[in-house]
Amino acid sequence: MQFPVTRLRRLRGNPVIRDLVQETHLRLDDCVLPLFIRHGEKSFDIGSMPGHRQLCLKDLSQEISTLTQLGIRAVILFGIPENKDAIGSDSYLDDGIIQQAIKVIKTQNPAMYVITDVCFCEYTDHGHCGFICENHPTQDVDNDKTLELIAKQALSHAKAGADMVAPSGNMDGMVGAIRTYLDQHGFSHTPILSYAVKYASSFYGPFREAAEGAPQFGDRKTYQMNPANSNEALREAALDVEEGADILMVKPGGPYLDIIYRIKQAFPQVPLCAYQVSGEFSMIKAAAEKGWIDEKKVALESLISIKRAGADFIITYFAREIAKWLND
Repeated sequence: MQFPVTRLRRLRGNPVIRDLVQETHLRLDDCVLPLFIRHGEKSFDIGSMPGHRQLCLKDLSQEISTLTQLGIRAVILFGIPENKDAIGSDSYLDDGIIQQAIKVIKTQNPAMYVITDVCFCEYTDHGHCGFICENHPTQDVDNDKTLELIAKQALSHAKAGADMVAPSGNMDGMVGAIRTYLDQHGFSHTPILSYAVKYASSFYGPFREAAEGAPQFGDRKTYQMNPANSNEALREAALDVEEGADILMVKPGGPYLDIIYRIKQAFPQVPLCAYQVSGEFSMIKAAAEKGWIDEKKVALESLISIKRAGADFIITYFAREIAKWLND
């Protein structure tokens, strides 16, 4: 009988050798934690996302102190304003909820890297990501009018002290509009993390509760991508790179590993972020609560797979847990 000469099991027989030859590693510095900031004097638990809250400004400082002690160095902010209107005007006020939150964070920890989501779904009374076309039979979003407003929102965040802005509305030309507006107003140093490849996904459900930004009519399929499309992702990413995006994003993460891989192969020189979205997080949490899976092992495996596919860093609701697990 002929036995194999090459035996890959030789490199798996001991925990030390397994660690030595491990190809992909997850670090806490690879993770960005989303935070939901709300108006008012009280914070609220988010029922579908265990461990996460809508934080009022009064509680935000203590939260940043806790995150700093855990070693978390970057957050992305989503705002829940007191007042909503047709154009989301609270989103670009100097004293808007996100603008205030940035200042609270920078006072507590100037080194905390603050990324701000730039969109309108949380700020409009209709829950869509921009200005609604007048007299349009399907009440679609007016792309070009929205560009004017989204540029104003990005500038207001930069003025308040945001380190990076992340447009997520999926309007054609959004990166170019923001880049031009920021440059014209003296913020050429502010990078743009573009939600370049964002699918009209069913995995966003818990986020809609957390951000209170569900559309009041219709859906977002006229501006977010069809989950069945892959080549289109390359076109979206190429347009954003041409318009000046500093970092690209694929959202969701886990269900779209093939897309992450294709984007990284097509644009290896451009940093790539992946967003492990609320539905991914909540499914793992729910199954773990039922005792069906090991939360730690499944969460870490899911994040490693996103990095293995090509993501340079990940926006994840597991960042707090990762800090504790890696410290242990």
